[in-house]
Amino acid sequence: MTARVHILMYHRVGDFPDRMPTHRGQYCHLPRFKAQMGMLRRLGYPVISLDAAVAGLRGETELPPRAVALTFDDAYVDFLEHAAPVLAEHGYPACVYAVAGKLGGHSDWVAPEGLSPAPLMNAAQLKEVQAMGFTVGSHTLSHPRLATLDSAASITRELADSRKVLQDVLGSPVEHFCYPYGSHDLRAVEAAAAAGYLTGTTCLRAAATPADDLLTLPRKAVHQGTTAFGLFWKLLARNAYKSAPIRRNPLPA
Repeated sequence: MTARVHILMYHRVGDFPDRMPTHRGQYCHLPRFKAQMGMLRRLGYPVISLDAAVAGLRGETELPPRAVALTFDDAYVDFLEHAAPVLAEHGYPACVYAVAGKLGGHSDWVAPEGLSPAPLMNAAQLKEVQAMGFTVGSHTLSHPRLATLDSAASITRELADSRKVLQDVLGSPVEHFCYPYGSHDLRAVEAAAAAGYLTGTTCLRAAATPADDLLTLPRKAVHQGTTAFGLFWKLLARNAYKSAPIRRNPLPA
């Protein structure tokens, strides 16, 4: 049986109406989040860290069957308020991706899409999240669509400088990266490698396997309408990629 890990993608967790009119992938109602985490516990899905997932995908350790990793994009304050206590109750690890140039600010990138910007964690709150045992990763400096940027230098700055900012804040290495909107091209993937990231997560929908490049790992999105049963179904489904993953050229021998 092929080793695999289901990397789940969340954004906000909190008190939201049952049916948000648009962009439902941005929201997870707290009661549903609690039910989802409880389902993972009851059905025996092992929730592992991204570092453990990497070790398993590299073949350094054996991945447990049906392994799940949890990721949260943007580092909203409501992760600390709502998601973290639920995860701590279950002893589940998670990776939170922070937009390094907007710490303590708001998610203003959602305004053009008709959404209300929400507060983002500041440096002290990120350090609190880290102290709770969660991993903090980078989500660029300003949350751009990397594949649409004109210059490779702009992409490099978004990835390298965000890593430096977060490492200065946290006092420890930042090894995990997430492409905003899932937008990436070969330039972005190579910039992630050059910046020193261990992983890069996308919005390609599948379970991650050893065949995947660690810098273009797929994830399965959890949206506002996902029930505990819906999450169970996502974990059963062997989703195909929406598009072919980007492949880096092999390094010269």
